[in-house]
Amino acid sequence: MAIYAIGDVQGCYDTLRRLLDLLHFDPARDRLWFAGDLVNRGPQSLQTLRFVSGLGQAALSVLGNHDLHLLALANGGRKGKRDTLEQVLAAADRDQLLEWLRRQPLLQESPGKDLALLHAGLPPQWDLPLARRCAREAEAVLRGPDYAALLREMYGDQPDQWNAQLEGLPRLRFTINCFTRLRYCDARGRLDFGPKGAPGSQAAGLLPWFAVPRRRSSTTTLIFGHWSTLGQIHWPQHRVYGLDTGAIWGGKLTALRIDDGELCAVDSPQYSSTD
Repeated sequence: MAIYAIGDVQGCYDTLRRLLDLLHFDPARDRLWFAGDLVNRGPQSLQTLRFVSGLGQAALSVLGNHDLHLLALANGGRKGKRDTLEQVLAAADRDQLLEWLRRQPLLQESPGKDLALLHAGLPPQWDLPLARRCAREAEAVLRGPDYAALLREMYGDQPDQWNAQLEGLPRLRFTINCFTRLRYCDARGRLDFGPKGAPGSQAAGLLPWFAVPRRRSSTTTLIFGHWSTLGQIHWPQHRVYGLDTGAIWGGKLTALRIDDGELCAVDSPQYSSTD
């Protein structure tokens, strides 16, 4: 059995199927871990959701910002100008698909390995046990009867720094922002959601979240997506893999075989523009 972690699909279903063909993926034998953002910006979000959810125990996806945005839209949220989610929202099976999506994790760990999958990042103050605890808190609300209230309140950049005394919606918003939006923070762990470019392009004082000195999760290998401009997949000195290689922008869709670190990728058409 092989476990493959796959970067942001964002509705690029045809590209995903070509990648799985290249991997000789067998759902009876192998497992797929998606790094979040299964949907949006690309043309085939509905097909992607139906396919991945239909794999049952052979696949899971950690939640990304676009996945949560879809759930928010379905509960009365505001549509973005570049959203391509109409087919999902109008589908006869939308309720089953959205129910499956909101039950996906924010953090997935590999049994027996110091390795975990998430969509965006972790603040430097969190070790893996604390990250796990915060993920489970937010997941419980997203899977519970009051999830729509959290989806309405999750937007916003505050609080922007971890404090163990955080509770309620501020704590949940901070957790969701880290797991689904984080790229840069300062050395004290204050989050900055403005810059989205490659490391080296950010303002003075900001660091990629994984490069902050004395980051408490640094003993765990972390696999993430979200950052298509990262410019490098494997950062061995920080024990991280960034698998979003810009499939939606005409880049590649990339898979990492967890057992041995082998990478495999296929080219993708450009479905969306950064303009």
